[in-house]
Amino acid sequence: MRSHVHLTTQDLTKGYESGPVVDGVSLKVSAGQRLGIIGENGRGKTTLLRLLAGDLAPDQGTVTRHGSLSLVRQEMPFQERETVGDLLDEALRVSRLALSELDSAAEPFDEPRYERALAHAEDVEAWDAERRAGIALKALDADHDRATPLATLSVGQRYRVRLACLLAERADVLLLDEPTNHLDAAALGFLTERLRQHPGVTVLVSHDRALLDDVCTQLLDLDPTPDGEVRLHGGGYRAFKEAKRAERQRWEQRFAQEAAEHDELADRVERAQSRLQDAWRPPKGAFKHKRGTRAANKMRTVARRLEELDDQRVAAPPPPLRFTPPELTASGDLLHATPLEVPGRLVLDEPISLSAGEKLLVAGPNGAGKTTLLSVLAGRLAPARGTVHHAGRVALLAQESSFEDEDATAAQVCPRVAELGLLTAGDVARPVRLLSTGQRRRLALAVALSAGPHVLLLDEPTNHLSIALVDELTEALLRTRAAVAVATHDRQMRTDFGRWRTVILNSPSRSRESSVASEQVLY
Repeated sequence: MRSHVHLTTQDLTKGYESGPVVDGVSLKVSAGQRLGIIGENGRGKTTLLRLLAGDLAPDQGTVTRHGSLSLVRQEMPFQERETVGDLLDEALRVSRLALSELDSAAEPFDEPRYERALAHAEDVEAWDAERRAGIALKALDADHDRATPLATLSVGQRYRVRLACLLAERADVLLLDEPTNHLDAAALGFLTERLRQHPGVTVLVSHDRALLDDVCTQLLDLDPTPDGEVRLHGGGYRAFKEAKRAERQRWEQRFAQEAAEHDELADRVERAQSRLQDAWRPPKGAFKHKRGTRAANKMRTVARRLEELDDQRVAAPPPPLRFTPPELTASGDLLHATPLEVPGRLVLDEPISLSAGEKLLVAGPNGAGKTTLLSVLAGRLAPARGTVHHAGRVALLAQESSFEDEDATAAQVCPRVAELGLLTAGDVARPVRLLSTGQRRRLALAVALSAGPHVLLLDEPTNHLSIALVDELTEALLRTRAAVAVATHDRQMRTDFGRWRTVILNSPSRSRESSVASEQVLY
């Protein structure tokens, strides 16, 4: 039914003051294909999605779309008086209009109009729209009362409501920017299956390595390449990672070989020029002009080879950002919390103690109080019951990154951000307001680490970060001598931290509907 759906770009280019962000991207994604866009923070992943959606005008190139389109943004804007019902009404608008048009064409009966209306209603699966929306809202833990104002919901709750509504729309072309942020294990499973079943085009930006492996048929890499062209890879993230490592190794070897050949040829040209100058003033004897001609010819041959090499020479591989975590030192008992309660948000029935080098994984579904627990442990929120005692410095990386002065540069906010390998030299001089969401997250991580904490608390640390940095951060957390507590839904990170002591929280207010899992099959 949706075989006509596709998304095509030709030489798509977009730049800002700092230079091109998306540079000459040409691709085609057809119905049934699921394209993952990956690359370091600041490489233009979000910009490319906005270009594909028509939300941003390109400086050069074209985008051709066939079929309806939905864009799931990283950050979900909303109006002050907007409610959950308003979002749901907008998501169901096309389906409801299709059914209304069908009823209108039936009485009085207009056969051509009725056939057109019926075809459209079948194409958008209009009769099933209300049920789809209900299942998506429950599966994403977003089934709030329709009159609930969005302003009263948390960032994660608003995100899940809008994601559920957009998934229920059944758009032909589905564009998603970091869709796994704010999702727990059950919601991740639902999203994964929903995307695998999507009959149209899917393009997603994600740091979730499991999602990329489970969902994507191809990966588009926006990081630099030897020839300057973006790369399409098949075979999932694990295969891509190995191919990327091998390509980088070949690039570095080729650059080193060509640099050595350049130096050798340049030296030969210099020596030939020297011999040529000597050849025209030789000691007395025969064949002096012939010797000079041979030297001139040899010099021209070597010079041509040097010119050809320079024309074809590969650019130097840009040094990748390498996360260099500070050495966090600590000793003794650092944190102790008695059983805690924050009414309606958290119930912790067991005490928590952390000593130097001890690691804790905080688990539980959305609404169980993981963020609340970390805020209480950090001393940012006072519990109604229980106490928390610190014996060292505590730093919290909150789930969302915010800064008091958006006009301050990254270096002013955190002088060590470049030293930690979290931002490039160019980005540290930029105002915070001009940084991408991922770069702002990197800056927040730098602020937390620069405090030299003895206890490091991380709330969904993978949100908005590039996959490469997530890998490096995981290694650093496994090695550090500081005490660490992490709340994360990232499946690969949870696997990597599988040996850590785990605290499992349950929702103090309500549990997930048990019927959701069985309904997903019918979605």
